[in-house]
This record gives sequence, C-alpha cells and structure tokens, in this order.
Amino acid sequence: MTKVGEFAALDPDELDTRLEESRRELLNLRFQLATGQLDNSARISLIRRDVARILTVLREREIAEAEGTELPFHAVPTERPRRARAALDEVEDEEFVDSDEEFDDEVDEES
Repeated sequence: MTKVGEFAALDPDELDTRLEESRRELLNLRFQLATGQLDNSARISLIRRDVARILTVLREREIAEAEGTELPFHAVPTERPRRARAALDEVEDEEFVDSDEEFDDEVDEES
C-alpha cells in the first residue's frame, strides 16, 4: 500500500502511469478471483485504495490549479521529522559509548 504523500511527490505523467498499472492489476485480480486462482483476496482492497488515492491526488491538483490556491498539506511532499524516541535512543547510545571510553581510561591509569 502506498501512502498519499508518496503519490503527491510524483509528477502527473507518473501518476497517470501508476493509475493505469493499478487499474490493470485490479482487473487481473478480479479475473483471478472469478476463476478461483486468487491467493490473496486482500490485495484487491489494497489496489482499490491505491486507485482512489491516485485519483484524489489528481483531483486535488486539478482543483488547486483551477482556483489558483496551494495544494493541501498532505499533497505537498515534505520530509517527516524524526521520531522523538528514536532521537533519544541515539543520544543515549552516544552517552553510553562516551562513558565506556572514560571508564577504559580510568582502568588504564590504575594499571
């Protein structure tokens, strides 16, 4: 499943290509379902949602262009901030390494 932000980062031609591919895959999945060959029926829902997301992004761009306004927040690709917990873990790891180095220096001085 692709997120809306990933679709928003693509240019219109790429979105059209992805839409065509997704619709073709959806058609193939429906044929597999009808003939009893489909292993993962949940895949149909995922592809349908991707098609809806692509159409939504295209429509938002069309409306924004017609009105001369900015794109909605999720349609503007941005870098996500790092999670606070992950950042804290890195700081703790660095402090742990520094404290080990100090300990090693103290042991060397005692010898």
